[in-house]
Amino acid sequence: MASSDDTVGSLTPVDFIQLQHYMEYSSRRVNDVIKEFYPGGRLAQHGFGGCVDAEGFCLFLKTYLEVDDFPADFCQRLFQYFQHVEHDASSKSRLPKGGGVFLRDVSCYFTVLEEGQPREKLECTFKLYDKDCNKVLDSSEVDCIITQMMRAADYLGWDVTELRPVLKDMMTAIDVDDSGTVTLEEWVKGGMNNVPLLVLLGLKMTESDGQHIWRMKHFNKPTYCSVCQSMLLGLGKQGLCCTFCKYTVHSHCANKNAEPCARTFVSSKKEIGVAAHDWIRADCKSTKCQVCHKKVKTLAGRRCVWCQEMRHNECIFSGLSSCDCGPLRDHILPPWAVHGVSKEEDSSLLNVTPDGHILQIVPIPDTHPLLVFVNPKSGGKQGERVLRKFQYLLNPRQVYNLSSGGPAPGLQFFRNLRKFRILACGGDGTVGWILDALDKENLQVHPPIAILPLGTGNDLARCLRWGGGYDGSDLREILKVFEASVLVPMDRWSIQVIPDDPQEAGDPVPYEIINNYFSVGVDASIAHRFHSMREKHPRRFNSRMKNKLWYLEFATSETISASCKRLKDCLTIECCGRSLDLSSMSLEGIAILNIPSMHGGSNLWGESKKPDIRPVVEPSEVITDPELLKTISQDMTDKRLEVVGLEGVIEMGQIYTGLKSAGRRLAQTSQITIRTIKALPMQIDGEPWMQPPCTIHIIHKNQANMMMAAPTKSPGLFHHK
Repeated sequence: MASSDDTVGSLTPVDFIQLQHYMEYSSRRVNDVIKEFYPGGRLAQHGFGGCVDAEGFCLFLKTYLEVDDFPADFCQRLFQYFQHVEHDASSKSRLPKGGGVFLRDVSCYFTVLEEGQPREKLECTFKLYDKDCNKVLDSSEVDCIITQMMRAADYLGWDVTELRPVLKDMMTAIDVDDSGTVTLEEWVKGGMNNVPLLVLLGLKMTESDGQHIWRMKHFNKPTYCSVCQSMLLGLGKQGLCCTFCKYTVHSHCANKNAEPCARTFVSSKKEIGVAAHDWIRADCKSTKCQVCHKKVKTLAGRRCVWCQEMRHNECIFSGLSSCDCGPLRDHILPPWAVHGVSKEEDSSLLNVTPDGHILQIVPIPDTHPLLVFVNPKSGGKQGERVLRKFQYLLNPRQVYNLSSGGPAPGLQFFRNLRKFRILACGGDGTVGWILDALDKENLQVHPPIAILPLGTGNDLARCLRWGGGYDGSDLREILKVFEASVLVPMDRWSIQVIPDDPQEAGDPVPYEIINNYFSVGVDASIAHRFHSMREKHPRRFNSRMKNKLWYLEFATSETISASCKRLKDCLTIECCGRSLDLSSMSLEGIAILNIPSMHGGSNLWGESKKPDIRPVVEPSEVITDPELLKTISQDMTDKRLEVVGLEGVIEMGQIYTGLKSAGRRLAQTSQITIRTIKALPMQIDGEPWMQPPCTIHIIHKNQANMMMAAPTKSPGLFHHK
């Protein structure tokens, strides 16, 4: 029988990925949970002088990861993993009978993996490993810290062959007074200046001008370090790459004299409008020099960050000194268009950046700088990759992570420009978020918005021909499509929900504005069940396929239960004061449509017949005649809504798959009032809630400037279904 010694005390990559998935959905901090196991804490009975037994460790995981059903076999593997951490004999003697693990080992490991500021992580790690509480770390305590960080780095995919000596060198440098011990001040100060350690700790680096924003990267082609000019070797993530300028180095070379990153603004007003190149040492990979037209050998040339022009080192000053920003000149906000100002010049301080600068934009003639908003949570890891790509292609100052303050900082920064465009990278909810922010900012202009659809659904993006989802293709090609798009003034609608009994408990109404659609009944019931289950068990909804399977299950159960049967007895609908007669219809759902897409691509209104004579419709007119409705086409710019009836789940599936052309057309109108007499499921733009008896008023609010892509024969850039 084979020995199990090879597998005991180790985790597989699958285990590690699964652990990270659990951590993504937890709001707890490991340092706070550890405190509960010490004297006076809620779980103190499971702590044994800084140690926990198997039962206590299981409770730690359930508390920290906020789960009640953590797999027992996975818990046991993690417990065995931490049991095999090396310790001296005196430490092992403190373990409880039957075996246990040290809380400080557990805490250090999870601290490295969870998000947070590096100073907090460094201080937490110091206190955990200062075993004798003498406020200094000796060599054995430092070795324990390095061992745990090496383990975490290994499972993060780093090539760790060079990491231990780098961390050892760091410890030597941190001990400024050569005392053989490290104080807290030395530990934090030295750690904050060590690039590999900061990247390992998950540092969210301050985006100060000239500072590289490093991330570990695996290179699948021969790549060379820009500092020592040697090749990056290894099977894992072999080196550090700057997100902004792609400057690449060995992890042990990052602390050496690396060249600064490209500037993102100019500090002197004399430099405003001076379009100068920003050259970065680059692996030109036999690209031709734009000056002498000869091939550039490896690391023998430089690349301009803005126009992407390549030149030999000796040709840098031979060619034109003026930079035209290359193929993306219409989209880039160049550094010479952004300048720093004093507090006296901008007393409102609205444009203070995270790194403390107060910046203003100077318009560049004949350009339309792109303000990019990225929702990193959309489409799994897709949003994070798109964020990094745009930070490289454009000026990082014009690319905003929506999880860091929302759209307001970007809109404030661009508020003085009269010609700019917005690119919303995310789902329909992201677009709605940006539109709401634009309403609040009250800008001089209404910038047009294009969409890079991430994730699933994306009904609005489909209608505007941006497709159902980004497939990872070259963003430069997508920006070319953006240039050829046309402006569409999309209607937006105010919705007011007035409960009959304000005291009756109900879910909060998600939005006050309808951009896409509103519905009540069967489809909202399925969406509400899905939403409730996802809120309760988020780890079960971590992939597109799982989400679709859950939707299928809820749709099947809704077909059987028919919870919205005889919907006509539960509500009344008025269009501009005229009641709709639903008495002869067997409906389980009502949809109010602003755009011709719902449920991730279903056109509930369907295609219209071409009339012999096109009817002229006044904005205030209500159309309910079935024959006339057959000739009415949807138009998101006509300040009118379409009302459609749904017979049930089966009909919804038939429409989605194309077996049925549309739902039942009930009306086209410009104002709607709905009154309900019982609690019903409802949804606005895909966000569901359960609403007690109420009165709902829907009226036109305004129009938003949206960009519609030109028609294309090939769906090459995006997925449509």
